[in-house]
Amino acid sequence: MALTRETPLTDLPGVGPQRGGKLEKLGLRTLGDVLNHLPQRYEDRRERCSLQEAPADRPCCVSAMVAESPRISYVRRGLSLVKVKAVDGAGTVYITFFNQDYIREVLRPGEEYVFYGTVERQGNLFSMTNPVFEREGSGRTTGLIMPVYPLTAGISNNLLAGLTRRAVEECLDGLPEVLPGTVRREHRLCQTQYARRNIHYPASFEELAIARRRLVFEELFVLTCGLAQLKERRCRGEGRRLAGDPEEFAALLPFAPTNAQRRAMEDISADLRSGRAMNRLVQGDVGSGKTAVAAFGAWTAAQNGVQCALMAPTELLAEQHARTMDALLAPAGVRVALLTAAVKGREKKALLAALAAGEIDLLVGTHALFSQGVEYHDLGLVIADEQHRFGVAQRAALAEKGGAGSPPPAGRREGGGDLLPAAGNPSPPHILVMSATPIPRTLALIIYGDLDVSVIDELPPGRTPVDTFLVGEDKRRRMYGFIRKQAAEGRQIYIVCPSVEENGGGDWAEAPGMDLKAVTAYARQLRETVFPDLRVGLVHGKLKPKDKEAVMAAFTGGELDVLVSTTVVEVGVDVPNASLMVIENAERFGLSQLHQLRGRVGRGRHKSYCVLVTASRSETARERLKALCATNDGFQIAEEDLRLRGPGDFFGKRQHGLPQLRVADFAADMELLKEARAAAEELVARDPELKKPAHRLLKRQVRKLFEENAELFN
Repeated sequence: MALTRETPLTDLPGVGPQRGGKLEKLGLRTLGDVLNHLPQRYEDRRERCSLQEAPADRPCCVSAMVAESPRISYVRRGLSLVKVKAVDGAGTVYITFFNQDYIREVLRPGEEYVFYGTVERQGNLFSMTNPVFEREGSGRTTGLIMPVYPLTAGISNNLLAGLTRRAVEECLDGLPEVLPGTVRREHRLCQTQYARRNIHYPASFEELAIARRRLVFEELFVLTCGLAQLKERRCRGEGRRLAGDPEEFAALLPFAPTNAQRRAMEDISADLRSGRAMNRLVQGDVGSGKTAVAAFGAWTAAQNGVQCALMAPTELLAEQHARTMDALLAPAGVRVALLTAAVKGREKKALLAALAAGEIDLLVGTHALFSQGVEYHDLGLVIADEQHRFGVAQRAALAEKGGAGSPPPAGRREGGGDLLPAAGNPSPPHILVMSATPIPRTLALIIYGDLDVSVIDELPPGRTPVDTFLVGEDKRRRMYGFIRKQAAEGRQIYIVCPSVEENGGGDWAEAPGMDLKAVTAYARQLRETVFPDLRVGLVHGKLKPKDKEAVMAAFTGGELDVLVSTTVVEVGVDVPNASLMVIENAERFGLSQLHQLRGRVGRGRHKSYCVLVTASRSETARERLKALCATNDGFQIAEEDLRLRGPGDFFGKRQHGLPQLRVADFAADMELLKEARAAAEELVARDPELKKPAHRLLKRQVRKLFEENAELFN
């Protein structure tokens, strides 16, 4: 039968319903899906050697004739061995296969096979274990650069390789070309058919590099086209003009803003006066003063008679922001209110009535700020704290909110519509997002592709750097003594662990070889035997929200000396009296996350410290941690973290709200990213809605990307 990209895999010989169900777990239903299922690595199986010539340190192909019928033996239940004797012109090789009983029916005496694997040698005896093999002359799994695919249980690489070969042989003709010809020629990119053929079955690594470059460019180009469309539409739409003088606001503050804060305020002021809707990120290191910059935005909104909503990721952080904003803005007559789950009954009813009547200028809260029943008199500015928890689609949805009263859409498509917002909304609210996670400028090009970016790269006067030390388990008792000394001086201490569950039990103080400090067991040990005279609290993400808030409030209020915690304290917790951060199993964290945790101390007038504890013997891990000890510059640390760990680990599990890239690697492909982004912005500037016939397939691909990843963009 004629095969097409729409042909179901279950129609192919050797697949069937059972294998089809397993393939579906990989997202593979059709031959077209298989064509897009790209290898994760490659094995060079082109080298062919005799037994005498075979290298000892790497696999190669050996052509040999099976000399005897395979013999099977059962060592124990669940373990069988098939042994085969084969010969070439130079010697004899004894081949062993584990738990592959079918081999005795496949390998036939007197026939030539090509075996791919590592040849082991003891004197004149040669052996191989579990080699890949096929009949001489077949050339389907040996004698080539072999793709190795992501797999799932019950699906072998040979099966996938066979399916992709069918797809490459049958389905490349007529494959649509997403990239416009002008873009492809200008950036010296191969055609899509060439790229797909050579990403699966390259004749050489040079051809593989050509194919990969094309696919990386296409992937980044499609994504940045979508982000450029969001940015272009937002710039084209009219926004209300709000006038506010940064110098007038600075005079109201109880401290002098830094030059970096002033630059960010000027950026915001220019956006608000421009007549277009602001969509700006303020990115600053821990303690750089982003809150004061956000306060300028809220003050400007109030000066112009419109309301502002400040959205925080947690109730604790919302309460903290409300206190800070009230202290900064109440003297200027700005009316600040807090809306959390704790606000109920008559109090909530009165608050919502005041909000709808325009009697509240700044409402602080969590995502509940835009829940059903929350109506604004005239919402002009939305401030979102912690950008990586506030995705592209949420910004797009808020940009669609015009006028007063109605809450914005949730950011998901409804009724099959386009996730990208329609152009031309007359008066969307201005959007200001803040992040305390330093992002390398190169990565910010794509993470914040639909935003304008202001960077606060300077700490306020009086913020002294935190001294950071790396210690091994042999210094644990000395470290406990330092904790006790800090507590005796009236200071408070964080101890952060990477795990919640028990990890094998044992006495933490007496068992320095433990791999993980399980936070529940460790807190009990500290409370009962190490620091029985200190007030030790425990908080982690599995606690009920009410219990978590109570513990954090106790620590903030000085009722606890030591807080044992997971990374729930990473963002936003502000306890000026805390002077020591201890991070157990520090090698388990990314550098940027460690830097965020370190930023929880050094927020007051007391000299502060961070102690990284590790039992790791890995020199690489220790060098990475030493890099953190050497600098307090979050952006420098972020660059190193990106280089070492990549963006996925950099943000944790998909926190950045972008689709998983199939081919591109942010760290390795940064130059190509810049090239693709510049090309995308240039094309969108010429054809904002991608209406030209040459851009029809590109428009479809952009829409598909955003629709398929709607849950990530939210």
